[in-house]
Amino acid sequence: MQANGIAPHPTDLPLRAYQASLILETTKGIDRSRGVQAMAQALSKSFDDILEANTLDLEASREMAVPELILDWLKLTPERLQIAIDVLRRIGELSDPLRRVMNASYQLDHSQTYCQLMPLGVIALIYEAFPELGAIAAGFCLKTGNSLILRGGSEASQSNIAIAKVLQEALDEVGLPPGCLELSLPEQGSSIQDLVTQDRYINLVIPYGRQTLVHKVTQLSTSPILRSAMGNCYLYWSATGSLDMVRWVILDSHASVPDPVNAIEKVLIDSSAKLSSLSTLCKNLKEKGFKLRGDSELVAQFPEQLTLAAESEWNQPYLNKSITFKLVNSLADGIAWINQYSSGHADCIVTESYQESRQFALGVDSASVYINSSPQFSRNPKRGDGVFLGMSNQKGYRRGIISLETLTTLKQVVQGNVQF
Repeated sequence: MQANGIAPHPTDLPLRAYQASLILETTKGIDRSRGVQAMAQALSKSFDDILEANTLDLEASREMAVPELILDWLKLTPERLQIAIDVLRRIGELSDPLRRVMNASYQLDHSQTYCQLMPLGVIALIYEAFPELGAIAAGFCLKTGNSLILRGGSEASQSNIAIAKVLQEALDEVGLPPGCLELSLPEQGSSIQDLVTQDRYINLVIPYGRQTLVHKVTQLSTSPILRSAMGNCYLYWSATGSLDMVRWVILDSHASVPDPVNAIEKVLIDSSAKLSSLSTLCKNLKEKGFKLRGDSELVAQFPEQLTLAAESEWNQPYLNKSITFKLVNSLADGIAWINQYSSGHADCIVTESYQESRQFALGVDSASVYINSSPQFSRNPKRGDGVFLGMSNQKGYRRGIISLETLTTLKQVVQGNVQF
């Protein structure tokens, strides 16, 4: 609610963000980078205030019996806040992604045609918990010349208010337009539907959280959607694949903090493999605190190590330290199972066969496939020059890793040279 007790009109935030986006798209890259660095510095100076606000959210959420999974996502440790600051600093150091000139696919007579990367306009991030994600998304959007509307969950309201206030003050100090970062609070009276149906002003909606949230936003939105994906990634364990490699891939994939974006949660085992290795793997995983399930055939063989998985679990993410195992007759059967039940953003194979690796890479209908490699996700990887917001499993607007360029679009420019 506003100070006068009147709820804001649903178009207020999107309109302000849209007006700011028209100014942002004309700014210089150095000014946007300076804004990102200012946000990083402001967060660093406000460390204690943000953590104190997060403590209030945690206390209130525990009293309201918020699920443990959401509490884990909500808890803003100094390490997690520092990661967000480091990501912002790196974004600020990267080259400007905008106005990059590329050849057009065709040329018109008496003219020269080329394309440039340009901002999308206004982006809305709708997310559960993860208070630091709002700051990271602000860096992504400012760097790419987009305005951002943050819509977090009620469980993180105090944290989101504290972070947004710090970021908005930093942007104001460097002279960037008011409205380029807006915060929509559930307590203000407007709903998610009110926000995501403002397609006149909002050019992209990114839902981030559990499947229920992503599905809800996808169903309601009249603006384009960039669906994020999390969990329910599969690993195919070939008969030639080593136990050590499988164990490392599983454990490393769960090492992402705090959100297990690419965590391996389901393992398909070739029926011709020696199952004695599974017993060793189960022991190793249980020592690491994993809960283990299996199909009926494996549970019958390992009743003391596995509990029976329900049919509904195969296409659902656990988002915790749980692994389910299943026997399949062949790689072809494994690929078919993955294509039916995987979340479709990151799936793996462990094999010593080149032929199997190629069959898997070509046959699995996922945004990314990993061959004898961990799919662990990092927003700020040590190698390369990219930073990433998340992973998308859709085939529509964009697919795969959500990078800076994901938040841009192409503008075609035709320069005529006709003489009169």
